[in-house]
Amino acid sequence: MTGNPTSYSRRFTVENLDIRGQVVRLTDVWQKMHAGRGYPSAILQHLGELACVSVLLGTGLKQPGRAALQIQRGGSRPGAPLALVDCTEQLGVRGMARVDATQPATTFSEWVAGGTLAMTLLPANSPQSYQSIVPISGLSVAECFEHYFDQSEQLATHLWLAADEQGAGALLLQKLPNADIRDADGWARMELLASSVTPRELTSFPAEAMLHRLFHQEDVRLYAAKPVNYAGIRDEEKVKNMLRQLGRAEVEATLAEQGEVVVTDDICNEEYRFDAAAVAALFEKPQT
Repeated sequence: MTGNPTSYSRRFTVENLDIRGQVVRLTDVWQKMHAGRGYPSAILQHLGELACVSVLLGTGLKQPGRAALQIQRGGSRPGAPLALVDCTEQLGVRGMARVDATQPATTFSEWVAGGTLAMTLLPANSPQSYQSIVPISGLSVAECFEHYFDQSEQLATHLWLAADEQGAGALLLQKLPNADIRDADGWARMELLASSVTPRELTSFPAEAMLHRLFHQEDVRLYAAKPVNYAGIRDEEKVKNMLRQLGRAEVEATLAEQGEVVVTDDICNEEYRFDAAAVAALFEKPQT
């Protein structure tokens, strides 16, 4: 795949069976997303898999906007989201997770622990958002979203996900309405073949190589890769505008109390610090 992106989404169709699919591979994007965060291996896996699902959703956006996945703590542990990942229609991805050292988790359901998993569509040109609650079913991200895609798209769906420190990947299969007419056994055969996919193939093999190994006896048409980019970039001007909107009195009160103004952007893993001179500069009138 010389010259191709290392993080991408690629759709494919199985022409002789009326089945479609998608491969997501996150390499450099995923490494940037978790760099410096020190997530335990289980949390790293769950977050990487959620990032792949967000790309599946982002690829399907029909208008400018963002698809966001958020896990909200449940029970007696309200507060900030346990995890948040989002993806734009241009496949810009960012995300973060919180680690509760008092409650170590291994499976996905243990990590969520009675919380809720919400999928929200945020159109860029409208104040209205659309939210669905994804049932926490089974022990994995894949099992949750298989059921979600089954219900939302009314298509039988099978999803395989994997993630480690180096990469994250997804393989999605969906049975289209005429699949049984084309071949009554085709869907079961494709599920069986796909079930042999390994985590290493999902996270590191080129899409062509993985699909050829799995489905070389079928008529697979693989479409061009759509690059995925890391959207968690540092944006100091955005933070400055936010502080200006808060107003000079409130910002200077924080400065007087704490000695500096610190703004933390958890989802992008960035911290912004403003001393007295920087705060004064925020509210200087532009010279004419």
